[in-house]
Amino acid sequence: MKDLPRHQMTCGVCVRPGVFALESRIRPDSAPDDFRLVDIAAIGICGTDYHIFDGKHPFLDYPRVIGHELSGHLVDGPDAGQLVVINPYISCGDCRACRRGKPNCCSAIAVLGVHTDGGMCARIAVPRGNLYPATGLTPVQAAMVEFLAIGAHAVARSGCGAGDRVMVTGAGPIGLGTALFARIAGAEVHLLDLSAARLATAATQFGFSRTYRPGDDILTGDLADGFDVVFDATGNATAIEAGFPLVAHGGLTVLVSVVKDDITFSDSEFHKRESQIVGSRNATRADFDRVMAAIRDGLVPTDLLASAVLPLADLPARFASLAKDRDHLIKVLVTP
Repeated sequence: MKDLPRHQMTCGVCVRPGVFALESRIRPDSAPDDFRLVDIAAIGICGTDYHIFDGKHPFLDYPRVIGHELSGHLVDGPDAGQLVVINPYISCGDCRACRRGKPNCCSAIAVLGVHTDGGMCARIAVPRGNLYPATGLTPVQAAMVEFLAIGAHAVARSGCGAGDRVMVTGAGPIGLGTALFARIAGAEVHLLDLSAARLATAATQFGFSRTYRPGDDILTGDLADGFDVVFDATGNATAIEAGFPLVAHGGLTVLVSVVKDDITFSDSEFHKRESQIVGSRNATRADFDRVMAAIRDGLVPTDLLASAVLPLADLPARFASLAKDRDHLIKVLVTP
């Protein structure tokens, strides 16, 4: 019997820095036993995607199908049609971190849309263990879970809660998500950013009225003792270093963002304050579940987080302008 031609699908591809295009690829119609097929419902565009477009991502080969903030519907099986969130961090399962229940920092991790082709397409095959039921969520809400889980994981790493005063430096999507989950945990949240537009959005739309810009005299009055936790979500080495003096005695810095540069700090100040520096990488199943529960409980205003929802067909003409205007956007989502 002659084989039938395999189906094609349209994918969003960063061909090279500065060039985003739609390309036809073969649609997967079967998957290994430990994988499931998922029809993509919505895709979030994040800072990583903009960095790929700008040619600033250090761990990527072009061309690359981008997209790692994903929701979709299971293709077959008894639960066909179930809406799921895709965890894009594919861990090896064998390294020491994986064996100790920390797959988010797997030593051989592969991220969809970065190390391997992502989900800006009609269908993708994903390991079963990376698919989480998105009961009670819409496809657009489900596509926002991953970026919010980054902040939720950072907050969980910090252990902050009621009575804690925290500063989030960087009011982009990741910083805003961190701020939201710090507030949900009961902390008093302050925000610091270069962008007046981002701070205005945080204040007027999300109720974060304690906002500052670099150069402001922050450690005065009631804030003279500093902050119990400082979260950095800037991706800027200078900003990270400027955050260390904001940490109160007995406090900690959580590095949510990552930079290629070396970071320096005063050892005497570090010891005098008995400070801690904590790295926060990716997110775990528990963080994804925590985010979904918060959305279902109405604690996360997803309607305010979604700046725009665009069809994939419109994206080649829009990508460059979106990248340029990212300070005025929170989350742009794409539908195949």
